[in-house]
Amino acid sequence: MSEGTYFNGLEQGYWKYYQHNGRISQEGNFQNGKKEGLWNYYHANGKKLKFGAYKNHNPTGYWHYYNTNGTKQMEGSYVNGKKSNWWLFYDSNEKVNHRCQLKNNQKNGFCLMYTNEKLTSAVKFSNGKKIKEWTDLASFKKENNLNDLK
Repeated sequence: MSEGTYFNGLEQGYWKYYQHNGRISQEGNFQNGKKEGLWNYYHANGKKLKFGAYKNHNPTGYWHYYNTNGTKQMEGSYVNGKKSNWWLFYDSNEKVNHRCQLKNNQKNGFCLMYTNEKLTSAVKFSNGKKIKEWTDLASFKKENNLNDLK
């Protein structure tokens, strides 16, 4: 079920969509039938699932994702509707367990793995394919420019 307004047969303005249990599943704005601006999505239990902005029906900018218990799951940027730049992924205690550079929804650059907030390993990718992996962080630091890895 949903509520909103149509104009010339297209969704326009603020819309709400509901789940079978009657709780809201998503809400946001349309412009000429395309999602535009901030949208919020919800799990069946009512807790937030994700939120972020759309431009011309494509996700854009920074998005946040949550588990059904409300804890952080991941967050990162969309460019032209695709995951890009650094994405952070969280463990059940909301601590970063890895972060990856993405481009066009693929790993492209470094993925850094953490245990108890300490860097434990790194992998370099190019267009989704693994190029190299380091478990010796001294060699990783020596071989790579860490300016953008802080």
